[in-house]
Amino acid sequence: MTLVSRIKEIAKEQNLSLIDVALKAGIAENSIYGWTKKTPKVDTLAKVANILHVSTDYLLGRTDEPNHYMTETEKMLSGVDLSEAIDRSVPLTFGGHELDDHDKEILRRLFEEK
Repeated sequence: MTLVSRIKEIAKEQNLSLIDVALKAGIAENSIYGWTKKTPKVDTLAKVANILHVSTDYLLGRTDEPNHYMTETEKMLSGVDLSEAIDRSVPLTFGGHELDDHDKEILRRLFEEK
């Protein structure tokens, strides 16, 4: 499956056209169609992947898992109490920044309430 066909497929599942995806990504509306003949820039491909909520590796055909990073995390946490997961050595992040101890404590309390 080609880059453009993967983008078409995942966009269709989300009821988006390629033009919709391009405009949401802030690129020229016909850019994605041009990727059948030329390779997009990394940052442009990342914008499209973010809009579609998939990894760039998925779009490039390097994996068949649309978001294999999330899948690995889910596998790691399966069967683990979420409040316990906060204390694990895996960094918890939000917005690209690691959560500090105060934020982790807030999460811990939220999980305990349920």
